[in-house]
Amino acid sequence: MPLGTLDGTPPPFFRQGPSALSKLILFSALALFLMVADSRFEVAKPLRMVVASVLYPVQWMVLRPVLWAQGGSQYFESLKSTQLREQAGKRQLADQSQRANQVEQLALENSRLRQLLGLREKVTTTWQAAQVLYDAADPYTHKVIIDRGALEGVLAGSPVIDESGVLGQVTRVYPMVSEVTLVTDRDQAIPVLNTRTGARAVAFGDPALRANALELRYMAANADVQAGDLLTTSGVDGVYPSGLPVAKVERVDRRVDSAFARITCQPLALVSGVGHVMVLKPIATLVVPPSAPETAGASLKKGSRR
Repeated sequence: MPLGTLDGTPPPFFRQGPSALSKLILFSALALFLMVADSRFEVAKPLRMVVASVLYPVQWMVLRPVLWAQGGSQYFESLKSTQLREQAGKRQLADQSQRANQVEQLALENSRLRQLLGLREKVTTTWQAAQVLYDAADPYTHKVIIDRGALEGVLAGSPVIDESGVLGQVTRVYPMVSEVTLVTDRDQAIPVLNTRTGARAVAFGDPALRANALELRYMAANADVQAGDLLTTSGVDGVYPSGLPVAKVERVDRRVDSAFARITCQPLALVSGVGHVMVLKPIATLVVPPSAPETAGASLKKGSRR
């Protein structure tokens, strides 16, 4: 093709229009005009409303995953915090329950101690307070262990009482502790006095008859004993001071085929569940022994010589 026939004009891509500076000035002025017009006359408000309405569904769809992720994280955080609060509440409730039980136990113990201190005014013999440590291991006996022993001056045979009455008697003494046999033990016997009639008797522990029971043995079938009679220590054995409450008569069975009545008594002391007791000196140890005849004779001889 001859060179003269070729088109020498530049293609549209390379065609030169307005300069870049002129375009910048034009569009800057247009933008400034639109800003001033929008601020004064709100000419772009309808356009913004249309654009916002068109873009709202797109914005809603785009924000859903973000909101779901935030909601899921908040749910798990709130679930974890709720579980932690629940655990803390359970611990607090357990602590409060334990404290409430301790308060009730301390109130009961305080009441018993007050009653025990009130009983000491009626006791004229020497005494000392003791605490029950535990029950004896032998299931066939009724015995407890107290925290007073030979080092504190406890003697074998010493009476032991609580705030309600006679509990038992010290049968074994160790250096630091002592063993107390309860009045309901089958090998234990205590002389008693019926405060209504003044009749003396002997009460024996009878666990075979009923748990925590006493029995008045060798009482005639026609003996004047009634349910509700109060039995106290008679003081004739040289161990228990007189007048200490022991038991109440619960039932009297007068059998035709026997010369003796079967009398069941309920001990007044807390033979099960006692916490604090008083250990008394046996009254036999408090009696002043009489002077020896030799000493009396020698003093008479000295007096005659004078």
